[in-house]
Amino acid sequence: MNEYVLITGASRGIGKAIAKKLAENGYNLYLTCLHHGDELKEYCKELSQTYEVSCIPFVCDIGDYYDVAKMFDQIPLVNIVINNAGIAWLGLLTDMTPDEWDKVIRTNLSSLYNTSKCAVPIMLRLGGGRIVNISSVWGQVGASTEVAYSASKGGVNGFTRALAKELAPSNISVNAISCGVIDTDMNRSHLSEDDLEVLKNEIPAGRLGTPEEVADMTLKIITSPEYMTGQIISLDGGWI
Repeated sequence: MNEYVLITGASRGIGKAIAKKLAENGYNLYLTCLHHGDELKEYCKELSQTYEVSCIPFVCDIGDYYDVAKMFDQIPLVNIVINNAGIAWLGLLTDMTPDEWDKVIRTNLSSLYNTSKCAVPIMLRLGGGRIVNISSVWGQVGASTEVAYSASKGGVNGFTRALAKELAPSNISVNAISCGVIDTDMNRSHLSEDDLEVLKNEIPAGRLGTPEEVADMTLKIITSPEYMTGQIISLDGGWI
């Protein structure tokens, strides 16, 4: 397979699981992260050796357009972009500093503009492409003490629907996965075990989702008919 996939936030959690799933299926990879460059480099080496695919790591601030553009100077070919990078901030809005607000919005939402602006011209030259954005149920219903995160993911959903309409005539599909509570390091660092147990009891499936399930859904989306675009696909165990 000669398709090349850019996955942001790929050093752990959902992004790492997506990278493994796509490598297993023969996709060549560009993986990005900001804070775990050594781990990402080792993971790329592991994927390359195990699955015999190309896997190139980039340390990049995905929320900084000029850093992303510099990265794309080294990416001549990309068929698929998985916008997964994201951060959370838990607390009252009145306790949040402007810099903390900006960091969440830049990482979770502005990053989609950054990667899309750079990748879409390449996809247009190739005659098509796929963009998958990792969103959250909080972008649909909002979460108390997670205003910035909820706002950013609501923006991801609006961005997905609008860009899908813009790019549909060019055979570029744009979809999003609206994740429920996924068992990741990020969620475990922000939520106590008691909080997680309460959430499990609220979720009809009776458990948290796994990064591997998000990876499976991502593969299904990028191999779906091109006619499927502009969709926000819930993966939340029946919760919302």
